[in-house]
Amino acid sequence: MVVRIRLARFGCRNRPFYRVMAADSRSPRDGKHLEVLGYYNPLPGKDGGKRMGLKFDRVKYWLSVGAQPSDPVQRILFRAGVLPPPPLLAMGRKGGHRDRNPIHPMTGRPLDLEGVTIVDDPNATEGDAEESAEPLLEA
Repeated sequence: MVVRIRLARFGCRNRPFYRVMAADSRSPRDGKHLEVLGYYNPLPGKDGGKRMGLKFDRVKYWLSVGAQPSDPVQRILFRAGVLPPPPLLAMGRKGGHRDRNPIHPMTGRPLDLEGVTIVDDPNATEGDAEESAEPLLEA
């Protein structure tokens, strides 16, 4: 049995309200679930923010035993600080090829990496990189 952490929709028409649930992947969206892990209200409240509540200990438990979060739940868990940011790629247009520029996880806009140097080894310093490049130029 594959367990998914996903959203179940509640609320009225045009006023959605979601519960974060651990459920069998074969069960329907609003069907049988194993455990309710929290809630998510996408409509802005009086303060202008979206409301969200999670049982962090239970979410971490389900992730530790192999539950797979759905894409919307993965974004919610990232904003709550439980998961690292999901890998996002910019899409030029629907059905088109994907751009390989990374996306800022909070704004959803492509990152500008022209002036940024990407180093594979985080322990390497700039001096090490210059010293290793000089012998290649001399030879």
